[in-house]
Amino acid sequence: MIETYAYARAGLVGNPSDGFFGKTIAFLVRNFRARVILYPSARLEIKPGRADSPVFESLDDLYQTTRWRGYYGGIRIIQALVVRLADYCREQGIALEDRNFTLEYETTVPLRLGMGGSSAIITAALRALCQYYELDIPLPVQAKLVLETETRELGVPAGPQDRVIQSYEGLVFMDFQRDLMESRGYGNYERLDPGLLPPLYVAYRTSLSEGTEVFHSNIRERWRNGDPEIVEGMRTWASYAQQARDALVAGDVTALDHLIDANFDLRAKLYRVSEGNLEMIRLARSVGATANFAGSGGAITGTYKGEEMLQRLAEVMAPHRIAVIRPQILPKKVQ
Repeated sequence: MIETYAYARAGLVGNPSDGFFGKTIAFLVRNFRARVILYPSARLEIKPGRADSPVFESLDDLYQTTRWRGYYGGIRIIQALVVRLADYCREQGIALEDRNFTLEYETTVPLRLGMGGSSAIITAALRALCQYYELDIPLPVQAKLVLETETRELGVPAGPQDRVIQSYEGLVFMDFQRDLMESRGYGNYERLDPGLLPPLYVAYRTSLSEGTEVFHSNIRERWRNGDPEIVEGMRTWASYAQQARDALVAGDVTALDHLIDANFDLRAKLYRVSEGNLEMIRLARSVGATANFAGSGGAITGTYKGEEMLQRLAEVMAPHRIAVIRPQILPKKVQ
């Protein structure tokens, strides 16, 4: 039996330029994980998880669950991964052994909150399949395959950031240089020491989620049409990520704090941001914390100074059904 994991993630600076040949910094959030179990079987079977269940306690349960999880579970994305992996192996001249398996999955990653829930399931499943078929696929290519599972197979608009940080783990600076992305399908990825980070928090809604698709609006169409405001915005976000990377290495927390806040302020200018998400940012900043989207809405991240500020942050968020956690970026040390 093979057992693999992948974890939630949070974008710190530079997002959403990852889907537009920009640069970003992201970190892993091990507080939430997707888990996959794979074992040999007579037939090839992907077993449904909780999100795939069509059984509900009541009409209200169906409504609440759908608004929270969305309309799709994990079966379709795992099936899409298997198809993409099979195509990749054919392209590379790799013959997969003809033996079936059963794959089970479960996840604790909050869905539809921009924390990489879907890509965590795919990444964990890819790790299991690589072990099962004894495939040695480089990490940047693994991230590329996870992205293509969503974009090519499922037609979901997505950027590469989530898949890179979930493949590499830890803290990563990513440069999605256009010529590299178009020629080989991945950029330059630099692992950074998580010890460089100041204290971070992640806050996320525990009530109904609006979903990533609400926030993408028509930005990509405007970018493709060369809209100067959007093109310059993507360049600015990329520059924020580069400056944040340099600030981390230099230990300049003040500069990093400014960049985190500036990243969201530009987002609020160019994107349609819901009142609920604006409220999260305002609440965080009201106690002195910095705040930026962790993804595309529903969760935010930023820095704080001292335990007292973190406690105040949790207190102002709680009445609004917003949870606050300290992200676990590295594996826990075994005593």
